Amino acid sequence: MNPIRGILLKILSVTLFVAMAALIKSARGAVPPGEAVFFRSAFAIPVILVWLVATRSLRQGLGTRNPLGHVWRAVVGTTAMGCGFAGLGLLPLPEVTAIGYAAPLLTVVFAAMFLGERVRAFRIFAVALGLAGVLIILSPRLTALESGHLEATEALGAMIVFTGAIFAALAQIFVRKLVRTESTSAIVFWFSVNAALLSLVTLPWGWVMPDAATLAKLVAAGLLGGMGQVFLTSSYRFADASVIAPFEYASMLLALIVGYAVFDEVPTTTVLAGAALVVSAGIVIIWREHRRGLERKRQRQSMTPQG
Repeated sequence: MNPIRGILLKILSVTLFVAMAALIKSARGAVPPGEAVFFRSAFAIPVILVWLVATRSLRQGLGTRNPLGHVWRAVVGTTAMGCGFAGLGLLPLPEVTAIGYAAPLLTVVFAAMFLGERVRAFRIFAVALGLAGVLIILSPRLTALESGHLEATEALGAMIVFTGAIFAALAQIFVRKLVRTESTSAIVFWFSVNAALLSLVTLPWGWVMPDAATLAKLVAAGLLGGMGQVFLTSSYRFADASVIAPFEYASMLLALIVGYAVFDEVPTTTVLAGAALVVSAGIVIIWREHRRGLERKRQRQSMTPQG
């Protein structure tokens, strides 16, 4: 265990994912979301393969005992990615990031619904608080539907991104099922492969031949996405999830900086207030789970016979 190293790897992965999102956003005016998903997934595969070879887990990463489970995880995960990329073309980067924070909150709900996990009152309150924050972010978009074309388009973008968060939460439910029989490396590798293949279904909806600059952005996005996934996975080797997870919210700060510096996007007070609620709810859940983990550990130790 090396918590500092785990935290640094987590922050590095978050930084790479924000950079990837910025590249996708920059290229979205030239290519449709499905094509962006293909490049993001296909060019992540070489990075993941290098990682598997370097960690001597190639055979483990390529092997699977539940291929159909990987397919279903890819279907919902690819849908989530496509919705997120579509939203990047319609909304400011910080707003897309903030709405995306609904995913871990919804995972708590879906885990209770589909996995039978027990959700205590404290977590229900935290989830309700976070979802209230999401509604605050969405509210200006939803009330602007009767306004001009631009506002209606942005309202559609907000709903698409929120739909993506729902599918991202469902993807986590499939991952929780897969980890019972599959290695982490296999889950990472086969998602990229299946996502690249599934994205080809969108070919009839207007793929285009990107120019050199756009192609470079898409390829770079795929490489950065693969590297981000590798660093994210590696971070959990050095520290507990409860230690690392809160640093996911560093992406909000990075999105604010990149949005302002690159895309001239200034977040509204409503977005910042809603994001603060969502982030607070997420950190409260993580803190509570950490405390419960420590309590369970003490109980196990107290029950262990002393020699």
